[in-house]
Amino acid sequence: MKATKAGLMLCCGLLASELAFSQKVNDVVTPLHAMKVNYPVPYDITDQAKVKQTLDRILDYLDKGTPTQFINRRTNATVALNNADTATIFKPGDFRLTSYEWGVTYAGMLLAGQATGDSRYTDYTKTRLTFLADAVPVFKKLNLQYPSRRNPLHSVMEPGALDDAGALCAATIKTIRLGNASPNLRPMANNFINFISAKQQRFADGTLARNRPLKNTLWLDDLFMSVPALAQMGKLTGDNKYYDDAVKQVLQFSARMFNREKGVYMHGWVEEMDVHPQFHWGRANGWALMAMTELLDVLPEQHPGRKAVLQQYQALAKGLVTYQSSQGFWHQLLDRNDSYLETSATAIYAYCFARGINQGWLNGKAFGPATLLAWNATATKVNAQGQVEGVCVGTGMAFDPAFYYYRPVNVYAAHGYGPVLLAGAEIINLLKNHTFEVNDSAVMMKN
Repeated sequence: MKATKAGLMLCCGLLASELAFSQKVNDVVTPLHAMKVNYPVPYDITDQAKVKQTLDRILDYLDKGTPTQFINRRTNATVALNNADTATIFKPGDFRLTSYEWGVTYAGMLLAGQATGDSRYTDYTKTRLTFLADAVPVFKKLNLQYPSRRNPLHSVMEPGALDDAGALCAATIKTIRLGNASPNLRPMANNFINFISAKQQRFADGTLARNRPLKNTLWLDDLFMSVPALAQMGKLTGDNKYYDDAVKQVLQFSARMFNREKGVYMHGWVEEMDVHPQFHWGRANGWALMAMTELLDVLPEQHPGRKAVLQQYQALAKGLVTYQSSQGFWHQLLDRNDSYLETSATAIYAYCFARGINQGWLNGKAFGPATLLAWNATATKVNAQGQVEGVCVGTGMAFDPAFYYYRPVNVYAAHGYGPVLLAGAEIINLLKNHTFEVNDSAVMMKN
């Protein structure tokens, strides 16, 4: 009996030992490189349908949240355009229809319409820009009658800064180029471009400048607030003066503000400073990359400045990709990993990298995986309502770190919506044009 019990215990011990060995996970019994990884954002090859689902949520939210309607500010009653008076205002929505951020959104909707074939996106932009353009003549008359009264179209009729003109101008011209546009769109675009070309402050060499926060200041943001509009007007008219000015802005801003060692731009540059404090803000670098992307899209191949612009675009892209975080996002301050991860800059880079690959300006095998990762990260920030989370609010220029570190984020920061639409649309084009695969557990672009 004792011998039997001892034998049973020995058998159980051997069985337990064998079971433990069989459950041991090592490279003998399972390929460890293929183990499931708990990535913080999806690490996979997304598909066109999933991307469109994300874009559709944004469209549905923005279509409801940005009404095209005038009301009386005292009674809230709807006002027909032919009955507009000095009490007439836009019906309030979640976002302003005339902001530069919404110029980016209009452009994003147009690209989403082209990429998906869904006319709802194109109609969103056509409807709203036509609503604005058709209202301008009416409010011009009111402005002549009551010059001391501000009206809802004031910044459209009398731009006071590049923010008022550039992004809206570029989106307006893109809409005109689609055809069947309201005849009132062209005068609105002409007014915008006239401000950029003839009225905005410039340095003696023609570089677009501002007098805030200090006298004779360059804002990196202003590359985007000017260059795409100039480029689009060059395309619309065939007049090289617009292309020449756009190229000049890119090269002259870059000569002053691009840090070739880091491969990124400083945010601000002040003429009177002999030392230029460098804060490499994420979204401003995005505006610079997008400005060059938009210019290269339409700049003729034979233009003498094209090679220099392409080289600058590639230099910035090369610099930026090195700062991508492990989660696919970029930081608020690109080279300071203790600053927060920010959505709008990440979306802009995803768009511009995808566009660069699709147009042959960037090596897809080198940039493709980072681009998909950036989109996957961005998509996690589009909530169920279609709002974009993690977006830094409007940001001026500073020469100390605390300002950038503690800028708030908000779903009503309008800066996130256009970039996410652009990114998703161009990712769809990327997936149409190229094949990706998972090779040795890593995302790779095949062709």
